[in-house]
Amino acid sequence: MGLKIIGLTGSIGMGKSTVGKMFEAEGIPVYNVDAEIHKFYQRGGRAVDAIREAFPDAIVDDQVDRPKLSKLVVGNEDAIRRLEKIVHPMVGAHRAEFLAEAEKDGHDMVVLDVPLIFETNGESNFDTIVVVSAPAHLQRARVLARDDMTEEKLDTILSRQLPDEHKRQKAHHVIETGCPEEETRMQVKTLIKSLKEEI
Repeated sequence: MGLKIIGLTGSIGMGKSTVGKMFEAEGIPVYNVDAEIHKFYQRGGRAVDAIREAFPDAIVDDQVDRPKLSKLVVGNEDAIRRLEKIVHPMVGAHRAEFLAEAEKDGHDMVVLDVPLIFETNGESNFDTIVVVSAPAHLQRARVLARDDMTEEKLDTILSRQLPDEHKRQKAHHVIETGCPEEETRMQVKTLIKSLKEEI
């Protein structure tokens, strides 16, 4: 019996990382694609040299300056594609290492926290897909409270993401975060229990 791969997704500001931490707290290994890319961008990270070649202006102090890189690629399809060509294969290789490690350690399931599962037609890579969701007004308030975020930037990001109601329809399971954190935690625990029963 192989490893059960749970895809965790949801639009920006829905509380995906919080839910990922809840899975981790229950002893399930979580691979957070954004967090790993963040490490690739740090000094000595896997992606620094390749990005220096493609986007020299995005490198500051021998590491990728994310706000600068973001300014260079947001709204520019060609630049986005060039960046994806660099980063996606690195993520793929790193994720394969993570899965092999989890299996070796005897885990029966893992969570892959991937922001754009539906947008990249990646559904077939997962045994089950969990969408994290919250009401739109809450999502907007959470995201606009972040540093370096503007209404315009948020609208650009949302335009690249499938609307929440479509994600909810496509999901196998939905975790709501527009409620007290304890309620969200209970939803996660209940879901893990039912997934374990399927294995």
